[in-house]
Amino acid sequence: MRLLLISNSTNPGEPYLKYPIGHIGDFLGPVREVLFVPYAGVTFSYDEYLRRVQERFDEIDVTVKSIHRCDDPARAVAGAKAVVVGGGNTFALVKKMQEQGLIEAIRNRVREGVPYIGWSAGSNVACPTLCTTNDMPIVQPASFECTGLVPFQINPHYLDHNPEGHAGETREQRIEEYIEANPGRYVVGLREGCMLRIEDNGIQLVGPKTMRLFRRGDKPRELTCADDFSFLIR
Repeated sequence: MRLLLISNSTNPGEPYLKYPIGHIGDFLGPVREVLFVPYAGVTFSYDEYLRRVQERFDEIDVTVKSIHRCDDPARAVAGAKAVVVGGGNTFALVKKMQEQGLIEAIRNRVREGVPYIGWSAGSNVACPTLCTTNDMPIVQPASFECTGLVPFQINPHYLDHNPEGHAGETREQRIEEYIEANPGRYVVGLREGCMLRIEDNGIQLVGPKTMRLFRRGDKPRELTCADDFSFLIR
């Protein structure tokens, strides 16, 4: 399988999708058309979401076809040359994907070798479940099940910082709750500006920051681009 799992779409002070677009173009290689899943978008229309993504993908000469305009979404996935899943609210995204039969359809297509790109919620749904999203459950999907393209969980937008005067749980504490309830499952804290590139049974961290790795019984670890992550996908 080939996957590019991106923590966030936009760095501070930059246009939408500007920082990862070069990596996206390199990852897609000769692919000139992608099928886009906009269902994580909630406060703007799917057409507007498509417009924003196409504007950036124009820079790498790639046409974006949105699944919300397809009469048979699952069939569209079966014929896709690449699948791109955008960020937003993970619960809204998973609910719509489940209703349209896209969980299994995307899983099957990507396992056939078709490239998969996701950012934020789009990275969450590449995991076994949506349980390590940061999002509020604004709608109720049938289950927490996602595509399981990778055997570990991702927490995108991972932060160490706890605002001054805030006495609530930190992000790390939330993840520790998850691994306590799900022993044996790794969680990758993927900081903004970073992504995971997975292909040929290898996995690489791309970006200027380290990632934080959690598993029950292990002390959290900071891993760099130079480290070997292959154990995560064995």
